[in-house]
Amino acid sequence: MSQLYDETIYALASGQGRAGVAVVRLSGPMSGDIYLSLTKQTDLPPARKAVLHYIRHPKDENQIIDQSLFLWFPAPNSFTGEDVLEIHLHGGLAIQQALFDALDTFDGVRLAERGEFSRRAFEYGKMDLTEAEGLNDLIMAETEAQRLQAFRQMQGGLSQIYENWRHQLIDILAYLEADIDFPDEDLPDGISATQREPVQKLYDQISQHLDEGHRGERIRSGYSIVLLGAPNVGKSSLLNALAKEDVAIVSDIAGTTRDSIEVRLDLAGYPVSIIDTAGLREAGDVIEEEGIRRAREKAEKADLRLVLIAADHDEGQLKEAIDLVRDGDFLCINKSDLGDVTSPLIALVKDVVSLSVVAGDGLQDLLQKIEKKVVYDLSMGDGPSLTRRRHRYAIEATRDALDRFLNNTHSDLILEAEDIRLAARFLGEITGRVDVEEILGKVFSDFCIGK
Repeated sequence: MSQLYDETIYALASGQGRAGVAVVRLSGPMSGDIYLSLTKQTDLPPARKAVLHYIRHPKDENQIIDQSLFLWFPAPNSFTGEDVLEIHLHGGLAIQQALFDALDTFDGVRLAERGEFSRRAFEYGKMDLTEAEGLNDLIMAETEAQRLQAFRQMQGGLSQIYENWRHQLIDILAYLEADIDFPDEDLPDGISATQREPVQKLYDQISQHLDEGHRGERIRSGYSIVLLGAPNVGKSSLLNALAKEDVAIVSDIAGTTRDSIEVRLDLAGYPVSIIDTAGLREAGDVIEEEGIRRAREKAEKADLRLVLIAADHDEGQLKEAIDLVRDGDFLCINKSDLGDVTSPLIALVKDVVSLSVVAGDGLQDLLQKIEKKVVYDLSMGDGPSLTRRRHRYAIEATRDALDRFLNNTHSDLILEAEDIRLAARFLGEITGRVDVEEILGKVFSDFCIGK
């Protein structure tokens, strides 16, 4: 395997700050020389076996930095595909800095940029783009569902699907190109027409893949629940109760909540964002007006809305609340100890929860209903889901190209072949199987230093 990089990079691969152990990773052509210089050994250690040595300053072997474990991963059998050295040292900040200062004395050695180790792994063919993104998601995972989804993607769940589709398209393109390039050869009549059936099958598979309600993207970014309603119906109190801490100011003064307040929760292993919004009413000033505008905007994008109304409502207030309820939303009648919660209008709403946030009544019932809906909406199927908007755009572009082919909008074999070629290219952009230099910077800029 040819060497792609002249520089050797290093970074802290474990968490920032003090710790019992810190792991510093190096990757590049100088990794072996650095080991020999720091340890004053004459030979490299056995591959993938920990060895214990003092770290000595390369300019002064009498200056001992620490006693540490070293792990040697010679190319190509390493994370990046290059020579990789891991140094497991004590996690004191002064020890880490002393090692970094020592590494900076070597020519051609520098601190790694964000995601640079993973980018080198991609460049050396150790992983494709979807697997790299899955690795980053795994590091960032906060819930069990996020962990499972990220691990599936890191193991190649998405790339296997897309590469299989891409190879099918390349096979189809070969038939079309044969008709174009060798019209005088003794080929079966209508060879191009025989490819419409496999294209239609691919089109149907891709459409099904897209039609999954953005499940993977919502698992990755969080399922959004918005608390909606007039002022003083208990939205902030409900947010505090669900968060089990005082995150929102509760007051009898209407319009206390001027902007959205968001709390992240783990419900049944899924990431959930619960958002308290400004009370909906005629605004008293421009600040409250902006808060109400933002509340309506967030409500429009929410996966689930909890529409709150106080039990001592009048008929007009109830109608306004019910008008906010979409199919799948919950109507929450708060302060149930203050009034009658029965009404012919309420009976028209499918999901109604009666509760008293202050007394704690009905909260468990509401939480169970929320969990049940989140699990239903986000439950992972047998196959991996789209996890990023970048993937979705490319898959939609692939489907559009296949749609043009199937509808024969060009009536031209050359243009039909170009549609298939474009479809294969769009799929290749997801995994990085084509020249995608323009998107590599964005993909790896989201990574942490040391990965």
